[in-house]
Amino acid sequence: MNSKVWFRRALTTGLMAAILATYSMVALASPGNVVGELTINSTGNDTPNVTVNGETARSGRSVFSSSVISTPENATAVLNLGRLGVVELAPNSTFAISFDSNSISGDLSAGELTVVSAASPVNVKTANGQAVKLNAGESASAAAGTAKKAAPAFGGSSAWWLWAIVFGGAAAGIIIATTQSNNDIQLGGNAVTVSPVR
Repeated sequence: MNSKVWFRRALTTGLMAAILATYSMVALASPGNVVGELTINSTGNDTPNVTVNGETARSGRSVFSSSVISTPENATAVLNLGRLGVVELAPNSTFAISFDSNSISGDLSAGELTVVSAASPVNVKTANGQAVKLNAGESASAAAGTAKKAAPAFGGSSAWWLWAIVFGGAAAGIIIATTQSNNDIQLGGNAVTVSPVR
């Protein structure tokens, strides 16, 4: 009778392991939904009031496909979609975005949109009904309905002076450190070294 109990336990454990492995593989194989992360940059002193689907949003908010993002006059919004790309909305912009695992598209009803990076061209329909394909570095205006190359930026178009200050400060620090009149550098101080005797 003891062998029957051990046989049942072994059979039950084996079946449980098989079911767990089967359903785990099915869950891991299913394609996940693509989710974007919103970053809000204020251009003024006021708290920006960017909305997603009519609700006030903050930086770090998740954005799903078929969302409508609106920016006020004092803020820009950057939507990071991982490997698909990154898009930026200028102040006073409204963009209804759609995306899947392969592409980004949407309707730009107001303002301007810039494609910061993209794996494939971003399809944008402007307010006047014109469809444009934007590559990385290009932008579209809702009113004009045409694509144009964005101005090159190093860390953002309005932050170039911040990088100039950082590099200027580093250069000044190096110059001051190398022109000091007291070049007497002591390494190790007054430590006593004891070596083993054989």
